[in-house]
Amino acid sequence: MTAPVQAPVPTDEAPPPAGPRRRGRLVPYWLLLPGLLWLLVFFALPLVYQASTSVQTGSLEEGYKVTWHVATYGEALGDYWPQFLRSVLYAGAATAGCLLLGYPLAYLIAFRAGRWRNLILVLVIAPFFTSFLIRTLAWKTILADGGPVVGALNALHVLDVTNWLGATDGDRVLATPLAVVCGLTYNFLPFMILPLYTSLERIDPRLHEAAGDLYARPSTTFRKVTFPLSMPGVVSGTLLTFIPAAGDYVNADLLGSTDTRMVGNVIQTQFLRILDYPTAAALSFLLMAAILIMVTFYIRKAGTEDLV
Repeated sequence: MTAPVQAPVPTDEAPPPAGPRRRGRLVPYWLLLPGLLWLLVFFALPLVYQASTSVQTGSLEEGYKVTWHVATYGEALGDYWPQFLRSVLYAGAATAGCLLLGYPLAYLIAFRAGRWRNLILVLVIAPFFTSFLIRTLAWKTILADGGPVVGALNALHVLDVTNWLGATDGDRVLATPLAVVCGLTYNFLPFMILPLYTSLERIDPRLHEAAGDLYARPSTTFRKVTFPLSMPGVVSGTLLTFIPAAGDYVNADLLGSTDTRMVGNVIQTQFLRILDYPTAAALSFLLMAAILIMVTFYIRKAGTEDLV
Protein backbone atom coordinates (compact mmCIF):
# COMPACT_ATOMS: atom_id res chain seq x y z
CA MET A 1 0.00 0.00 0.00
CA THR A 2 1.11 3.49 -0.72
CA ALA A 3 0.83 6.33 1.73
CA PRO A 4 -1.89 8.80 0.97
CA VAL A 5 -0.72 12.06 -0.54
CA GLN A 6 -1.38 14.97 1.75
CA ALA A 7 -2.63 18.16 0.25
CA PRO A 8 -0.48 21.24 0.87
CA VAL A 9 -1.54 23.21 3.88
CA PRO A 10 -2.68 26.68 2.83
CA THR A 11 -0.85 29.55 4.44
CA ASP A 12 -1.72 33.20 4.78
CA GLU A 13 1.76 34.36 3.71
CA ALA A 14 1.92 35.48 0.09
CA PRO A 15 5.12 34.91 -1.95
CA PRO A 16 7.38 37.97 -2.19
CA PRO A 17 6.79 40.01 -5.30
CA ALA A 18 9.29 39.42 -8.09
CA GLY A 19 9.77 43.13 -8.82
CA PRO A 20 11.70 44.23 -5.66
CA ARG A 21 13.89 41.11 -5.76
CA ARG A 22 14.80 41.74 -9.39
CA ARG A 23 15.54 45.39 -8.66
CA GLY A 24 17.75 44.34 -5.74
CA ARG A 25 19.86 42.19 -8.04
CA LEU A 26 20.41 45.16 -10.35
CA VAL A 27 21.70 47.45 -7.59
CA PRO A 28 25.38 46.37 -7.92
CA TYR A 29 25.27 47.01 -11.66
CA TRP A 30 23.81 50.47 -11.13
CA LEU A 31 26.59 51.21 -8.64
CA LEU A 32 29.19 50.13 -11.20
CA LEU A 33 27.68 52.24 -13.96
CA PRO A 34 29.34 55.59 -13.05
CA GLY A 35 32.77 53.98 -12.94
CA LEU A 36 32.21 52.18 -16.23
CA LEU A 37 31.06 55.40 -17.88
CA TRP A 38 34.12 57.21 -16.54
CA LEU A 39 36.44 54.54 -17.98
CA LEU A 40 34.60 54.61 -21.28
CA VAL A 41 34.68 58.39 -21.70
CA PHE A 42 38.12 59.17 -20.29
CA PHE A 43 40.06 56.01 -21.11
CA ALA A 44 38.54 53.81 -23.81
CA LEU A 45 37.48 56.57 -26.20
CA PRO A 46 40.81 58.48 -26.04
CA LEU A 47 42.60 55.17 -26.52
CA VAL A 48 40.60 54.46 -29.66
CA TYR A 49 41.23 58.00 -30.90
CA GLN A 50 44.98 57.65 -30.36
CA ALA A 51 44.94 54.29 -32.14
CA SER A 52 43.33 55.91 -35.17
CA THR A 53 45.82 58.79 -34.99
CA SER A 54 48.77 56.39 -35.06
CA VAL A 55 47.76 55.09 -38.52
CA GLN A 56 47.09 58.48 -40.08
CA THR A 57 49.18 60.40 -42.59
CA GLY A 58 49.26 64.05 -43.51
CA SER A 59 50.30 67.28 -41.83
CA LEU A 60 48.85 69.84 -39.48
CA GLU A 61 48.25 72.28 -42.36
CA GLU A 62 46.70 69.77 -44.76
CA GLY A 63 45.00 67.70 -42.10
CA TYR A 64 45.44 64.07 -41.10
CA LYS A 65 43.55 61.14 -42.64
CA VAL A 66 43.33 57.51 -41.61
CA THR A 67 45.32 55.61 -44.25
CA TRP A 68 46.26 52.60 -42.08
CA HIS A 69 49.93 53.53 -42.34
CA VAL A 70 51.20 50.97 -39.80
CA ALA A 71 54.77 51.58 -40.92
CA THR A 72 54.77 54.50 -38.49
CA TYR A 73 55.28 52.01 -35.66
CA GLY A 74 58.39 50.53 -37.24
CA GLU A 75 59.79 53.95 -38.08
CA ALA A 76 59.16 55.24 -34.56
CA LEU A 77 60.80 52.22 -32.95
CA GLY A 78 63.75 52.38 -35.34
CA ASP A 79 64.34 56.07 -34.71
CA TYR A 80 63.82 56.15 -30.95
CA TRP A 81 64.84 52.73 -29.64
CA PRO A 82 67.68 54.29 -27.54
CA GLN A 83 65.09 56.33 -25.64
CA PHE A 84 62.99 53.20 -25.10
CA LEU A 85 65.97 51.31 -23.74
CA ARG A 86 66.99 54.25 -21.57
CA SER A 87 63.48 54.51 -20.13
CA VAL A 88 63.49 50.84 -19.14
CA LEU A 89 66.96 51.10 -17.58
CA TYR A 90 66.21 54.28 -15.64
CA ALA A 91 62.84 52.97 -14.44
CA GLY A 92 64.41 49.64 -13.44
CA ALA A 93 67.19 51.37 -11.50
CA ALA A 94 64.70 53.65 -9.75
CA THR A 95 62.47 50.69 -8.89
CA ALA A 96 65.42 48.77 -7.43
CA GLY A 97 66.42 51.83 -5.43
CA CYS A 98 62.89 52.30 -4.13
CA LEU A 99 62.73 48.64 -3.08
CA LEU A 100 66.08 48.79 -1.26
CA LEU A 101 65.11 52.00 0.52
CA GLY A 102 61.42 51.27 1.01
CA TYR A 103 61.47 47.71 2.36
CA PRO A 104 63.45 48.46 5.54
CA LEU A 105 61.29 51.51 6.22
CA ALA A 106 58.06 49.60 5.61
CA TYR A 107 59.35 46.81 7.90
CA LEU A 108 60.12 49.38 10.58
CA ILE A 109 56.65 50.93 10.34
CA ALA A 110 54.89 47.56 10.43
CA PHE A 111 56.80 45.87 13.27
CA ARG A 112 58.90 48.40 15.18
CA ALA A 113 57.29 51.84 14.96
CA GLY A 114 54.84 51.41 17.84
CA ARG A 115 53.14 54.67 18.73
CA TRP A 116 55.19 56.49 16.08
CA ARG A 117 53.59 54.52 13.26
CA ASN A 118 51.03 57.12 12.23
CA LEU A 119 53.59 59.92 12.31
CA ILE A 120 56.01 58.01 10.09
CA LEU A 121 53.20 57.20 7.64
CA VAL A 122 52.34 60.90 7.45
CA LEU A 123 55.99 61.69 6.73
CA VAL A 124 56.00 59.06 3.97
CA ILE A 125 53.09 60.68 2.17
CA ALA A 126 54.18 64.25 3.01
CA PRO A 127 55.78 64.75 -0.46
CA PHE A 128 52.30 64.41 -1.96
CA PHE A 129 51.35 67.65 -0.21
CA THR A 130 53.45 69.58 -2.71
CA SER A 131 53.51 69.63 -6.49
CA PHE A 132 55.40 66.97 -8.44
CA LEU A 133 57.12 69.78 -10.31
CA ILE A 134 58.25 71.55 -7.14
CA ARG A 135 59.63 68.31 -5.68
CA THR A 136 61.65 67.69 -8.82
CA LEU A 137 62.96 71.26 -8.99
CA ALA A 138 64.15 70.92 -5.40
CA TRP A 139 66.58 68.24 -6.55
CA LYS A 140 68.27 70.78 -8.83
CA THR A 141 69.28 72.63 -5.67
CA ILE A 142 70.22 69.45 -3.81
CA LEU A 143 72.47 68.21 -6.62
CA ALA A 144 73.82 71.62 -7.65
CA ASP A 145 77.47 71.85 -8.69
CA GLY A 146 79.63 72.75 -5.72
CA GLY A 147 76.84 71.96 -3.26
CA PRO A 148 77.26 69.93 -0.06
CA VAL A 149 75.91 66.73 -1.62
CA VAL A 150 78.32 66.79 -4.55
CA GLY A 151 81.14 67.76 -2.18
CA ALA A 152 80.40 64.82 0.09
CA LEU A 153 80.24 62.42 -2.86
CA ASN A 154 83.59 63.72 -4.05
CA ALA A 155 85.13 63.34 -0.60
CA LEU A 156 83.92 59.75 -0.38
CA HIS A 157 85.13 59.06 -3.94
CA VAL A 158 81.64 57.94 -4.90
CA LEU A 159 81.76 60.00 -8.07
CA ASP A 160 84.85 58.06 -9.15
CA VAL A 161 82.73 54.91 -9.20
CA THR A 162 79.73 56.57 -10.86
CA ASN A 163 82.01 58.12 -13.49
CA TRP A 164 83.41 54.67 -14.26
CA LEU A 165 79.84 53.35 -14.58
CA GLY A 166 78.88 56.26 -16.84
CA ALA A 167 76.24 57.55 -14.41
CA THR A 168 77.92 60.94 -13.85
CA ASP A 169 80.24 63.26 -15.73
CA GLY A 170 83.33 64.39 -13.88
CA ASP A 171 82.42 66.37 -10.77
CA ARG A 172 78.89 67.01 -12.02
CA VAL A 173 75.77 65.16 -10.95
CA LEU A 174 73.14 67.35 -12.58
CA ALA A 175 72.36 66.61 -16.23
CA THR A 176 73.52 63.01 -15.77
CA PRO A 177 71.73 59.65 -15.56
CA LEU A 178 72.35 59.55 -11.80
CA ALA A 179 70.39 62.77 -11.29
CA VAL A 180 67.43 61.44 -13.30
CA VAL A 181 67.40 58.15 -11.37
CA CYS A 182 67.62 60.02 -8.05
CA GLY A 183 64.64 62.16 -9.03
CA LEU A 184 62.60 59.13 -10.10
CA THR A 185 63.49 57.27 -6.91
CA TYR A 186 62.49 60.14 -4.68
CA ASN A 187 59.25 60.94 -6.46
CA PHE A 188 57.98 57.35 -6.62
CA LEU A 189 59.31 56.03 -3.28
CA PRO A 190 55.94 56.42 -1.48
CA PHE A 191 54.33 54.18 -4.11
CA MET A 192 56.72 51.46 -2.98
CA ILE A 193 56.52 51.97 0.77
CA LEU A 194 52.72 51.99 1.16
CA PRO A 195 51.99 48.63 -0.55
CA LEU A 196 54.93 47.05 1.28
CA TYR A 197 53.67 48.33 4.62
CA THR A 198 50.15 47.10 3.92
CA SER A 199 51.44 43.64 3.02
CA LEU A 200 53.80 43.40 6.00
CA GLU A 201 51.17 44.67 8.42
CA ARG A 202 48.90 41.76 7.46
CA ILE A 203 51.44 39.14 8.56
CA ASP A 204 50.34 37.35 11.73
CA PRO A 205 52.97 38.02 14.46
CA ARG A 206 52.39 34.50 15.76
CA LEU A 207 54.20 33.20 12.67
CA HIS A 208 57.35 34.99 13.80
CA GLU A 209 56.90 33.58 17.30
CA ALA A 210 56.49 30.09 15.88
CA ALA A 211 59.67 30.49 13.86
CA GLY A 212 61.51 31.58 17.00
CA ASP A 213 60.14 28.59 18.92
CA LEU A 214 61.64 26.39 16.20
CA TYR A 215 65.04 28.05 16.85
CA ALA A 216 65.09 29.88 13.54
CA ARG A 217 67.52 32.77 13.31
CA PRO A 218 66.14 36.24 12.53
CA SER A 219 67.67 36.06 9.05
CA THR A 220 66.06 32.67 8.47
CA THR A 221 62.71 33.95 9.71
CA PHE A 222 62.91 36.86 7.31
CA ARG A 223 63.94 34.66 4.38
CA LYS A 224 61.46 31.86 5.03
CA VAL A 225 58.47 33.71 6.52
CA THR A 226 58.48 37.50 6.24
CA PHE A 227 59.69 38.05 2.70
CA PRO A 228 57.56 35.32 1.03
CA LEU A 229 54.43 36.59 2.78
CA SER A 230 55.24 40.16 1.73
CA MET A 231 55.55 39.26 -1.96
CA PRO A 232 52.12 40.75 -2.86
CA GLY A 233 53.40 44.08 -1.54
CA VAL A 234 56.70 43.71 -3.38
CA VAL A 235 54.92 42.99 -6.66
CA SER A 236 52.44 45.84 -6.18
CA GLY A 237 55.12 48.31 -5.15
CA THR A 238 57.43 47.50 -8.03
CA LEU A 239 54.59 47.80 -10.52
CA LEU A 240 53.36 51.09 -9.08
CA THR A 241 56.92 52.41 -9.29
CA PHE A 242 58.16 51.02 -12.59
CA ILE A 243 55.10 51.78 -14.75
CA PRO A 244 54.89 55.55 -14.11
CA ALA A 245 58.69 55.87 -13.99
CA ALA A 246 59.05 54.34 -17.47
CA GLY A 247 56.69 56.92 -18.94
CA ASP A 248 57.93 59.90 -16.93
CA TYR A 249 59.42 62.91 -18.68
CA VAL A 250 59.57 65.59 -15.97
CA ASN A 251 62.65 64.23 -14.17
CA ALA A 252 64.60 63.69 -17.39
CA ASP A 253 63.62 67.17 -18.59
CA LEU A 254 64.52 69.06 -15.40
CA LEU A 255 67.39 66.99 -14.01
CA GLY A 256 68.86 65.52 -17.20
CA SER A 257 70.14 66.64 -20.57
CA THR A 258 69.69 65.74 -24.21
CA ASP A 259 71.74 62.60 -23.54
CA THR A 260 69.31 61.40 -20.85
CA ARG A 261 66.05 61.87 -22.73
CA MET A 262 63.48 59.17 -22.13
CA VAL A 263 60.67 58.06 -24.40
CA GLY A 264 58.26 60.28 -22.47
CA ASN A 265 60.30 63.31 -23.51
CA VAL A 266 60.13 62.19 -27.14
CA ILE A 267 56.34 61.77 -26.97
CA GLN A 268 55.96 65.20 -25.40
CA THR A 269 58.14 66.79 -28.07
CA GLN A 270 56.31 65.05 -30.90
CA PHE A 271 52.90 66.08 -29.55
CA LEU A 272 53.58 69.65 -28.43
CA ARG A 273 56.53 70.94 -30.47
CA ILE A 274 57.03 69.01 -33.68
CA LEU A 275 53.27 68.36 -33.92
CA ASP A 276 53.83 64.94 -35.49
CA TYR A 277 50.73 63.33 -33.98
CA PRO A 278 50.93 59.91 -35.71
CA THR A 279 54.49 59.31 -34.51
CA ALA A 280 53.64 60.46 -30.99
CA ALA A 281 50.59 58.18 -30.87
CA ALA A 282 52.60 55.25 -32.21
CA LEU A 283 55.29 55.82 -29.58
CA SER A 284 52.62 55.89 -26.88
CA PHE A 285 51.19 52.55 -27.99
CA LEU A 286 54.63 51.00 -28.30
CA LEU A 287 55.43 52.09 -24.75
CA MET A 288 52.12 50.74 -23.48
CA ALA A 289 52.65 47.41 -25.25
CA ALA A 290 56.20 47.08 -23.94
CA ILE A 291 55.12 47.78 -20.36
CA LEU A 292 52.18 45.37 -20.67
CA ILE A 293 54.46 42.56 -21.89
CA MET A 294 57.01 43.17 -19.14
CA VAL A 295 54.35 43.39 -16.43
CA THR A 296 52.68 40.16 -17.55
CA PHE A 297 56.01 38.33 -17.61
CA TYR A 298 56.98 39.77 -14.22
CA ILE A 299 53.74 38.78 -12.49
CA ARG A 300 54.01 35.22 -13.78
CA LYS A 301 57.62 34.93 -12.66
CA ALA A 302 56.83 36.48 -9.27
CA GLY A 303 54.40 33.64 -8.65
CA THR A 304 51.62 35.75 -7.19
CA GLU A 305 48.63 37.61 -8.52
CA ASP A 306 47.36 38.56 -5.06
CA LEU A 307 48.12 42.25 -5.46
CA VAL A 308 47.58 44.61 -2.58
